[in-house]
Amino acid sequence: MPGPLSTVCRGARKPVSENDDRPGGLRHPQDAIDRWIRPAVRNLRAYTVPEPAGLVKLDAMENPYAWPQSMVTEWLERLRSAQVNRYPDPQARDLKRRMREVMGVPEDLGVLFGNGSDELIQLAQLAVAGDGRTVMSPEPSFVMYRLIAAFTGSQYIGVALTDDFGLDVDAMVHAIRRHDPALVFIAYPNNPTANLFDREAVDTLIACTSGLLVIDEAYHPFAKQTFMNHPATRGNLLVMRTVSKLGLAGLRLGLLVGAPAWIEELEKIRLPYNINSLTQISADFALSRHTIFADQAARICAERDRVSARLGNRADLTVYPSDTNFLLLRCLAADADHVFAGLVEQGVLVKNLNGTAAALSHCLRVTIGTPEENEILLNALESVLNSHGG
Repeated sequence: MPGPLSTVCRGARKPVSENDDRPGGLRHPQDAIDRWIRPAVRNLRAYTVPEPAGLVKLDAMENPYAWPQSMVTEWLERLRSAQVNRYPDPQARDLKRRMREVMGVPEDLGVLFGNGSDELIQLAQLAVAGDGRTVMSPEPSFVMYRLIAAFTGSQYIGVALTDDFGLDVDAMVHAIRRHDPALVFIAYPNNPTANLFDREAVDTLIACTSGLLVIDEAYHPFAKQTFMNHPATRGNLLVMRTVSKLGLAGLRLGLLVGAPAWIEELEKIRLPYNINSLTQISADFALSRHTIFADQAARICAERDRVSARLGNRADLTVYPSDTNFLLLRCLAADADHVFAGLVEQGVLVKNLNGTAAALSHCLRVTIGTPEENEILLNALESVLNSHGG
């Protein structure tokens, strides 16, 4: 007969005791968490999304325009063909053909789909992660580069942008030569600073990087400039896109484009069936109507310029140039936390960047909405700033 459980479980660091007075001899979960969850993960904070109920939602760089009703009706009819009892096409072949056509992907380059850009960032980092491996990006930039590096076990190095949020090429080249990063991310345009980096500066970084370099073109619909043709001549370059900013954020679909040899390696760690059938059908259908989204992007850009011009007249704000669907604002005469709270009180939700990085002190990030939403924002912001003596 085996002895008590505490005798049988000899391998446990803290064996369950017969005298434990909790039901089933269970210890507090924190004991196991402290033992088994890696410190790098325990030290992280989960990515949080605020509850937008009842607010004008201008915090997440979404396309504010809904689909035309006729398009919705046709889309729902298309979904009738979905065989949800079957696994989706693991290679999403129909969608890849559509994406190549709409996004101008060269035929000699490989395409990898992810469940949003976030999954692709994770796949790239998992592929190169290891002891002594480094991930690098200019900062401030998209927070997921740093966050994913932490839980994939790579060292993350951020290189500060210049005071006007340009690439500090000398500092980046020095950091690349010193650390020889396995992976470099360049957001083009950059989030949250909203600007396009100088192309020659980006080319310099591509040329001096021995590892993989990913150009993140999430905001391409508003900037138009691209490195999509470059991977054919630069073997270590991948270009990443998403359909989220285009107007399909709810589908969670991103793509990575590059030399087939790179894509084949990343395919090895992509989970099978990561793009579900409903997403494949919906994205293929929506992109067959891509001119609708291009027209919406043009309207957003026009509104961006209008809102920027109106706010640019204020002495208590700095409005930074934007090549995206959002504006970066710096409060000069009021505390950004107070301005953020005042906007929420008036029914408007934006992104408060104050305290996230020294370079973003007293900054707010404002997504461009519909003309009606933008008027609500402008009136609310002016009211809050005027109440602080602006």
